[in-house]
Amino acid sequence: MPTSVNVAVIYYSSTGTVATMANAIAEDAEKAGAEVRLRRAAELAPQAAIDSNPAWAANAKATADIRVAAPDDMVWADAVIFGTPTRFGNVTSQLKQFLDTLGGLWQAGHLADKVYSGFTSTSTTHGGQESTLLALYHTIHHFGGILVAPGYTDPSKFVDGNPYGTSHVAGQGGIPVGEQTLTAARVQADRVVKFTRAIKDGLAAAS
Repeated sequence: MPTSVNVAVIYYSSTGTVATMANAIAEDAEKAGAEVRLRRAAELAPQAAIDSNPAWAANAKATADIRVAAPDDMVWADAVIFGTPTRFGNVTSQLKQFLDTLGGLWQAGHLADKVYSGFTSTSTTHGGQESTLLALYHTIHHFGGILVAPGYTDPSKFVDGNPYGTSHVAGQGGIPVGEQTLTAARVQADRVVKFTRAIKDGLAAAS
């Protein structure tokens, strides 16, 4: 029987693009044999700002039943896949706030030796996909985490072209997530589950 793998998909999404990607990655990880927790970062924006954007308000309502990410989700997980739209080439404040609550776990060594990966969305092709994921991955280095990016390990990656993680160009919210992004999500989820299982097997054999 394959080694069990726990994957936490923790994301922030305002207008729904990253939420769609997170759902796809969670489903693909389950299909690859993982136990999955899908969690969203807590919203920081005032209700007035959310209500001013119909897509933002609709996504907030549609995802209200998804549990808010907690430090326990990090402890539970063997692998964590973070998702965030870009904010000026960096992660959102909502996801950053969640990361900033993990200091105690970091000091206790509970964030080390896990697999990590990330995905993102931007309004334009050169709007910060690479810089956002690289900024996120700087945090993973501080955790002592094991970074598993998709790379160019599947023919489809030469089509979507992003070796750092699944990404989507959403325009101003007018370009829905399509097959290219969904294929990238599957490749990334499969790779994360595969290497997390291999690492767990290797550690078990060495102990």
